Amino acid sequence: MTSAHASASFGPVDLDQVRTVADAVLYEGYLLYPYRASSHKNRSRWQFGVLGPPSAAPASFGEDPGLAVQCLLTAPGTAPATVVVHLRFLQLQVREVQRYADDGSPAPVASLRVGGESVLTWDEAVEREITLPVGALTQSYDERHTVPGGEDIEELRDAEGTRIGRIVRRREELTVRIRTFAEADDGFVRLSVAVGNEHPHTAADKDAAIRASLIGTHVIVQARGSTFVSLLDPPADAAAAAARCRQRRCWPVLAGAKGSADTVLGAPIILYDHPEIAEQSPGALFDATEIDEILTLRVMTMTDQEKAEARATDPRAREIVDRCDAMSAADLQRLHGLLRDPHAPGGVPCPVPPPPGPDVRDAEPAAFDTGGAPWWDPAADASVSPDEDTVVIGSVSVGKGSLVRVHPSRRADAQDIFFADQVARVTAVLSDVDGGTHVAVVLVDDPAADMHDWYGRYFYFAPDELEPLPADSAAHHREESPS
Repeated sequence: MTSAHASASFGPVDLDQVRTVADAVLYEGYLLYPYRASSHKNRSRWQFGVLGPPSAAPASFGEDPGLAVQCLLTAPGTAPATVVVHLRFLQLQVREVQRYADDGSPAPVASLRVGGESVLTWDEAVEREITLPVGALTQSYDERHTVPGGEDIEELRDAEGTRIGRIVRRREELTVRIRTFAEADDGFVRLSVAVGNEHPHTAADKDAAIRASLIGTHVIVQARGSTFVSLLDPPADAAAAAARCRQRRCWPVLAGAKGSADTVLGAPIILYDHPEIAEQSPGALFDATEIDEILTLRVMTMTDQEKAEARATDPRAREIVDRCDAMSAADLQRLHGLLRDPHAPGGVPCPVPPPPGPDVRDAEPAAFDTGGAPWWDPAADASVSPDEDTVVIGSVSVGKGSLVRVHPSRRADAQDIFFADQVARVTAVLSDVDGGTHVAVVLVDDPAADMHDWYGRYFYFAPDELEPLPADSAAHHREESPS
């Protein structure tokens, strides 16, 4: 790539929506409810996108030092095509609290009371971003970048102004290599982006390894003069080339406004094309698998002592607690969400469920009669029996114990890719309060199927996503499956 800096056409305004989602990736798992240093779940952090030092000792449990992503683009037209790559990650920052002894020498402590509040020793993180120069799509790039370390000191004083301690924040220098190259493939262009941690020193233990790691690592790639092809849903003429793209610890999805194809986000967590942050979400909670409303209510029910510890643990935890405490009843109501028709333009609120698919016969009955009981009252379910209820698919009655082949079509989750054409056993047929029918299943080939069944952990599909199979299909399937 050329050495010119990013031009205005790749300016930050273009990235606003993408960065919102990318920030959620960056901080996924950063700190989990109850957001306190004493919580066991927060003693093993930094779970996603960690690129560890290449010379880590076995005892350090250092992560793999690299990731790589391959994107597919349309062949450039008459105008030259250019790309720019943004590498984003967190750099660990050790926050050590020290108390001054009588002789004035500082000594590390776990916590210190200052002005009626606790200050804790803790690991923070600093956001980092490396933006490569804008370059021609077909031009290669291979360069090492240094992220400076450093040490900052913040004095702590009591109400009288006497120094009682200090906070020392330390960051270790990081070294990262970024490589890009492009190659033609069946009328398209395959762009490869590889990132490697090249920290030169040996990390002897777990703490040393994470201090020398890139955390929450992901890439944003923008193109001009060419467009990206969805690897989740490629057009027919690009399917073969898309299948030849290889990913390592990262997966590229189309990012930005729906319908756009000039930006991809390569993330270490499962995403779908054009991911969005719900408009009702008031801010980050660092747990994208949790429902904002539930997590917010949990924070609001924490004791004053628990909230004080969370505020002392991390500035970002303080922001979460303060935001949740300040929420009004109207704010909470907005978190409750809306039922939207996915088939309607703009996803407008949907007063009734969409019609059943064309291959389903009587698959979605009318909303059940609650007999005058509120929908949330257990008495309202008196007429429902998931173990005995059935649903007719095609001309076959399907109920508990039936075998089906799964054909996911709703694109509800990226895991649908792995479930396609799998044989499953039905464990229950359920109806919701809107009259919709959901079929709970376990996969026949899943070694943990019996355990999932015992725990009641099932996968749920709509009737039109299932193909009924003969009762002996499971036995034949097991005989034909490779050992």
